[in-house]
Amino acid sequence: MAAAKILFHHDLWSYKAERTSNRTDYPSFAMFDIKWIRDNPKAFDEGLARRSLPARAQELIALDTTRRDAQTRAQKIQTKRNSMSKEIGAAKARGEDPSDIIAEVSESKAAQADAEHTASEAMAALETELTRIPNLPFDDVPVGNSEDDNVEIRRWGKPREFDFHVKDHVELGEALGMMDFERAARLSGSRFVVLTSALARLERALANFMINLHTGENGYMEINPPALVNDAAMFGTGQLPKFGEDLFRTEEGLWMIPTAEVPLTNMVAGDIVDETQLPKRMTAMTWCFRSEAGAAGKDTRGMIRQHQFTKVEMVSVTTPDQSTEELERMTACAEAVLQHLELPYRTMVLCTGDMGFGARKTYDIEVWLPAQGTYREISSCSNCGDFQARRMKARCRAAGKKDIRFVHTLNGSGLAVGRTLIAIMENYQQADGSIVVPAALKDYMGDIEVIRPDGA
Repeated sequence: MAAAKILFHHDLWSYKAERTSNRTDYPSFAMFDIKWIRDNPKAFDEGLARRSLPARAQELIALDTTRRDAQTRAQKIQTKRNSMSKEIGAAKARGEDPSDIIAEVSESKAAQADAEHTASEAMAALETELTRIPNLPFDDVPVGNSEDDNVEIRRWGKPREFDFHVKDHVELGEALGMMDFERAARLSGSRFVVLTSALARLERALANFMINLHTGENGYMEINPPALVNDAAMFGTGQLPKFGEDLFRTEEGLWMIPTAEVPLTNMVAGDIVDETQLPKRMTAMTWCFRSEAGAAGKDTRGMIRQHQFTKVEMVSVTTPDQSTEELERMTACAEAVLQHLELPYRTMVLCTGDMGFGARKTYDIEVWLPAQGTYREISSCSNCGDFQARRMKARCRAAGKKDIRFVHTLNGSGLAVGRTLIAIMENYQQADGSIVVPAALKDYMGDIEVIRPDGA
C-alpha cells in the first residue's frame, strides 16, 4: 500500500457514497430479524425503553409492509406480463393484431419498475433505521441512565496503604525519564506518548504475559490480525455507521482498528461453522487507534485515553446456548490477569444506559488507581448475542442437521496494556519514585526487579 495520510472521519454516512474498492454490500435486515419485530412489537419496544429509547416497532413494521406490498405487486405484474407475452405469440399465430397486448405489456413494465423502486426505497429506509438501533439488553441487565446506575458484583484485593505522598503515573514516568509526552506531541500531536527503557520493556512484558496466560491457561488461540480493515469489517462489529467519527481512516478507504475485536470477530464473517468447533476462542495483541472525538476534555493528562494504545483482546464465537456461560468465563479470564499481577479491582455489571451499542450484557472490570483514589475501567467484557453475527452473516450448524442459526459473539479486553502499566506504576511505586516489578512479570523483565531512573 502506498503511503497513506491518516484522516479523522467525521461524516458518519459519507463512506457509503465513496464506494471504495473494499466496499461490500451490507446484508439486508442485518441488525434485527424484522419478522421477529413484526411478531413481537411490544417486546421490541420494551427492550428499547429499557435503553431509554422511544418505541420504534410500528414505524419499522410500516416500512417493512410497504416493502413487502411493493415486492408482491411487482411479482404479480411480472407474472401477468409473462402470460401476456405468450398471448402476443398466440395472437400472431392466429394472424391477429397484438398491438393492444404489446401496449399493455409496455405499460406493465413501467408499473413494475415503479413498484420495484418503491420496494427498494422502503428497504433502504428500513435498513438505515435498523443500523441506528442498539442491541436489546438481556432481561437481567439493571435498568439505568448512566455509570452511576451500574451495579458492583464483586471486589478482589485490598488497596495498598501508603505512608508517603502518592504520585500519579505521569509524575512517576517523567521523573524516571522514561515517559515523554512532550516529545510525542512534537512527533504526532496530543494524546500520544513515547515510552523508553524499562517502561517500554514493562509494557512489552505485560502484553507477552497476558497473551501467554490466555493461550497457555485459558484456551484462546493467538491471532496476529491486520490493523487495517475495510468498511464491511467495521460494519460487521457495529463500529459503522454510528461510530465513524471515533475512528481513523486512510485515504485508500481502510480503517485503523479501534480494537482487535474487529478483525477477530470477522474471522467467521460469511461462514457456516460446525457447532462441534464452538466455542471458538481467539486472542490478539495489537495497537488500537481511536480519535476520541466523543471524549473531548476527558482524561487529557497522561496515558488513560490515547489515540494509539496497546491492548490484548479476547473474542469468543459460540452457539446461542453457550454465550451466557461464556461471558462469565471470559470475565474470569480477564480478572485472572489482575489477580496474577496482584492489582485490586472490582467488577461491575453495566446498566442499560451505560452499555455499549452492540452489547446485550456487559461486565466492566475496574482497577484501583491510588493517585486518583478510585477504580477505573481496564476491561469490558460483552455478550453481543447474534447482533454482530447478523451483520456478518456468521452462522452455525449442528452435526447431521440442515438447519442453520446465527452464532453468538463475545468480546473482552484481556487487558488494556497501557492502563495496566499505569496501575502497576501507581500501585507498586516506592517513596523514592522507583517501581517494583510484580512477581508475575520478573521472568519477562530479565534482571530488572526495580525500575529506577536510567543510570541510577
